Amino acid sequence: MAVTLQSTRVGDLEISAESVLEFPHGLIGLGGSRYTLLARSDDAAFVWLHSLDDPALALPLTNPWRFFPSYEVEIGDDEVERLGIASDDDTAVYVTVRAAESLEDFSANLRAPILVSNGFGHQVINQAPDAPVRAPLFASDVEERAA
Repeated sequence: MAVTLQSTRVGDLEISAESVLEFPHGLIGLGGSRYTLLARSDDAAFVWLHSLDDPALALPLTNPWRFFPSYEVEIGDDEVERLGIASDDDTAVYVTVRAAESLEDFSANLRAPILVSNGFGHQVINQAPDAPVRAPLFASDVEERAA
């Protein structure tokens, strides 16, 4: 059965029931628990995590390894157990993106990644020592073009 996404960004869309992600513990600082991922294509650098409960709420996300090849997610075994994520699950990892006026000010939150597995989403606190809240996405690209 399809679900209708009412969006202030993209209008009304029919979303398959399999595309609905349930966030049982919510997202840090946001309301609602039902979301879906929207992308222009399968290889898009950015996707939208769009709320099914709030037509105006959509967060830009990206796969962190696309910009940070050595990125690591470290969460404790107790957190993995609490979330019900098995080690053999096909878990997708995303990080939120903070957009800005200029490319050098775009950043990704590597401290609080979003894990998606089996129809559920979970935002976790990354215990890896090198996981800042605002990691520049394009700083080196802008510097290279300026040189």
